[in-house]
Amino acid sequence: MVRDRTVPDLIDREVYVPAPTDRVWRVLTVAEHIRVWYAFGGAEVDLRPGGALRFRWDERGEFHGRVELVEPPSRLSFRMAAKPDAQPGADDSTLVDFRLSPEGEGTRVTVEESGIAGLDASDEEKDRHAEYARMAWTAALEELCAIAAATHADPPPPGAASHV
Repeated sequence: MVRDRTVPDLIDREVYVPAPTDRVWRVLTVAEHIRVWYAFGGAEVDLRPGGALRFRWDERGEFHGRVELVEPPSRLSFRMAAKPDAQPGADDSTLVDFRLSPEGEGTRVTVEESGIAGLDASDEEKDRHAEYARMAWTAALEELCAIAAATHADPPPPGAASHV
């Protein structure tokens, strides 16, 4: 079950994944997995500080990001542009921070998206961004959980359908 806690400027989601942390890390960071649980139109990941990210959705476009922090297998932070086809900047991006911690036989995964209040956008656009982020991270974590809980975490074959 995904825990939901939203405070101003912060979207916070958490889920327990019945899989080892190293497997969850692979599902979180390998582009072939990301396109199944999050960026359904495709993903590109340069997994190093300063590395570029690209997430694509047919209905939303391509969003660019920049890796801020990588601490395998426990933490990944990146800055994501708030609008498609734009590079992430100080006033037009949010910070997404994933934390993984071993818990019993599985892994506790937390994702926080912050910086929504600081976006150079109308209050209505910020509200839409926050609402979309709440729904998207809830669905994404549920899908990530299903993939990581499978018997292994090899990348899915091209064209594989989502588990949801």
